[in-house]
Amino acid sequence: MKLSTQSRYGVRAIFDIAYHSAGLETQVKDISRRQGISPRYIEQIFQKLKRGGILRSKRGPSGGYFLNKKPEEITIGEIIRITEGNIDPVRCIRSKDSKFCERSGECVTQILWNEAGNRLKDYFDSITVQDLCKMANDVGIKKEFSKERMYFI
Repeated sequence: MKLSTQSRYGVRAIFDIAYHSAGLETQVKDISRRQGISPRYIEQIFQKLKRGGILRSKRGPSGGYFLNKKPEEITIGEIIRITEGNIDPVRCIRSKDSKFCERSGECVTQILWNEAGNRLKDYFDSITVQDLCKMANDVGIKKEFSKERMYFI
């Protein structure tokens, strides 16, 4: 199974917001610079993630994107399902409908692929964005937080 760039970049971008934003809005240009992803492509992915309820946005010069849920409530599986549509390793197990496979119901490998898909889903659903942030901290990825957004009274 190969995940699309939308899923891989979506996970990276959501991680970036959680790790670097301190709960504030993050601009696409900053995510793009840190992650090496085209700003236009990030915007396309973010439209899906907004519809999926993971992100929200704020317009204006100090606007940007922010998480709609806590990092510990967002699983990698959820991000992948929003960007990919599903996590099944092969098309024939998406449906028992014969339009996907003429051998549906009489193919023993369909059982194998189904179990592999279930294990993959369980694995991705067991990892949260907060877990990624902890991993990043453990390996020493430096947090970048813009001092421009800090206000003192």
